[in-house]
Amino acid sequence: MIVVDTNVVAYTVIPGERTEAALAIARRDPDWVAPRLWRSELRNVLATALRLKRMRLANALAAFGAAEEIVEDIDVEGMVGECLELAQRAGISAYDAEFVLVAEQMGLQLVTADRRLAKAFPSRAVFVEDFAAES
Repeated sequence: MIVVDTNVVAYTVIPGERTEAALAIARRDPDWVAPRLWRSELRNVLATALRLKRMRLANALAAFGAAEEIVEDIDVEGMVGECLELAQRAGISAYDAEFVLVAEQMGLQLVTADRRLAKAFPSRAVFVEDFAAES
């Protein structure tokens, strides 16, 4: 089981240059968890693709449905203090802190497309292509 950030989920369900790396991650470890925040972030990615006419609504809905099949939601709503403290200590957004917090609380590795986040938490986070290359 691994924690994945929203970009990893997006790479998996929206065909693109990083899709193969995301699929390699899924083959290596298909049990994905993330804070519920991933849903809002993915909706925003899909809305942007729709606005830029890079995707049709039916494809966006299918992509979101596929994502729901592969990611288990983890609730961090009761951990406001821990999330804010982590964000302050590491100098990261509260959004990023939610993903790190889930990884820390569950003792899991976070696979992220954010190199800065992977560098900030080297014992907990790994960059997407690095994780995929390990498979």
